[in-house]
Amino acid sequence: MFGFTIVENLQKIHEDIQKHELKYHNKRVLVSKEFTFDAAHHLHCYEGKCKNLHGHTYKAVFGISGYTDDIGLVIDFGDIKKIWKEQIEVYLDHRYLNDTLPKMNTTAENMVVWIYEKMDKALVQEREDYQVEFVKLYETPTSYAEVRREWMKNE
Repeated sequence: MFGFTIVENLQKIHEDIQKHELKYHNKRVLVSKEFTFDAAHHLHCYEGKCKNLHGHTYKAVFGISGYTDDIGLVIDFGDIKKIWKEQIEVYLDHRYLNDTLPKMNTTAENMVVWIYEKMDKALVQEREDYQVEFVKLYETPTSYAEVRREWMKNE
């Protein structure tokens, strides 16, 4: 269909494209960002190997929606990372979760709700149309807990 080409003339704003042309649509779009962290925990009132202190490499996956701004972005991935690093990861990475999280059993099911709440609170302060659509928290590569906006808002 299209052959390989070398760009010789880099498109220039105000010459080849105007600022009002940067926003292509007015639709809500979901962007997603993943983070990993290592942490230790144990479960209370549980009869299985997880009652003993152990660790995981967790993966948190966020789905965040909003309307594109005047240059066509919903949210800069760097802004999501900043919230993660400053307001969420500090409680999780290389931590003993039973000490750093609120009083709860540190199950993936409890943790994913806490992570959702932290991200949701931070995003609402940024822009009112932002919505955390989902958060998945992988405890292992094949096991995760998930929470969705409609479950959090309708409960």
